[in-house]
Amino acid sequence: MAGERRYERRLLGLNLVLLALLAGFLLWTFWNQVPKPWRDLNPAAVERAVTARGDLADIEETTTEIFRQVSPSVVHITTLVTASGPFSLNAQQVPEGTGSGFVWDQDGHIVTNFHVIRDASAAVILFADGSSWRGRLVGAYPAKDLAVLAIDAPASKLQPIVLGSATDLQVGQMALAIGNPFGLDQTLTTGVVSALDREMESVPGRVIRNMIQTDAAINPGNSGGPLLDSAGRLIGVNSSILSPSGAYAGIGFAIPVDEVNRIVTELIRHGTIVRPSLGVALAPDQLTRRLGLDGVLVMRVEPGGPAAAAGLRPTQRNIAGDIRLGDAIVAIDDQPIESTEDYFATLEGHQPGDQVTLTVVRDRQRDSITVTLGEET
Repeated sequence: MAGERRYERRLLGLNLVLLALLAGFLLWTFWNQVPKPWRDLNPAAVERAVTARGDLADIEETTTEIFRQVSPSVVHITTLVTASGPFSLNAQQVPEGTGSGFVWDQDGHIVTNFHVIRDASAAVILFADGSSWRGRLVGAYPAKDLAVLAIDAPASKLQPIVLGSATDLQVGQMALAIGNPFGLDQTLTTGVVSALDREMESVPGRVIRNMIQTDAAINPGNSGGPLLDSAGRLIGVNSSILSPSGAYAGIGFAIPVDEVNRIVTELIRHGTIVRPSLGVALAPDQLTRRLGLDGVLVMRVEPGGPAAAAGLRPTQRNIAGDIRLGDAIVAIDDQPIESTEDYFATLEGHQPGDQVTLTVVRDRQRDSITVTLGEET
């Protein structure tokens, strides 16, 4: 009996093996009979021939040539901050952020945004050829979000960017941005000038006027890089974007080159901006409006200053304790002044020593007063 059971088990096992082989054979046969385009192989296959594309389109020729010419002028800025580790009191400089900039002249001056280097203790300037240089701060003007650094690179490494003008820009003309968005070196984006005369708030809260709006993609890391026209000339310095997410959303802003030229020259000369001054202190706009006045109200006149020499009247309290309002400046050289921001923006178009004509309201009467501007101290 035991022998018969062993024989039956062996026979059953053999039958199972045969059934498995038969099932495998049938499955293999079926598999090879069903069309399977993803499995069709051709050992004789060869690489396809490349079709010549012909010449680049004119617009492509323009953009590639601009990038070739300008990219050596654009730099990648890595800012450093001084920090110490948790187990050491030794301070060391560690990377903090990145931005863009460009070569201004062959003296080694590099232009960028103030907010790029604002919290930095040092900066490393990286060129397109991979060489890097330590940057020193020459001067900064936070109100216009501009800063100038200096490096000791040889003249052969320095290719100053070509300057254009923003005074004749037209909405719709081509605009190109070169920079280092998200730390990606030497990135070119293209678009158009999408609007002019925009206003944006700078780091200290001052309004930057006459900014260029562009739809050329500008992202974190592009700040401080150049905005170019179709001739490869600098027309602005990329400064900020308008985006709910913090990334590119189709609207970027650049500081116009004419303003950049004036400010950078002053920073290289003096390390700071020598601003003209009337020598007055103004009332807050809210108080001026509450008093029902137009323009800006003069609260105080600096003794010996330009306004004092011209006879401007400050706001004072008389012997009876009543307040006598000072002059309200409503225009400078026929340029209407409606707020303190208008006042400062108008003065910035002048230099110390310039003569300006103030239109003031005194005791409800308009008068014109000529003042020679002094220096802000």
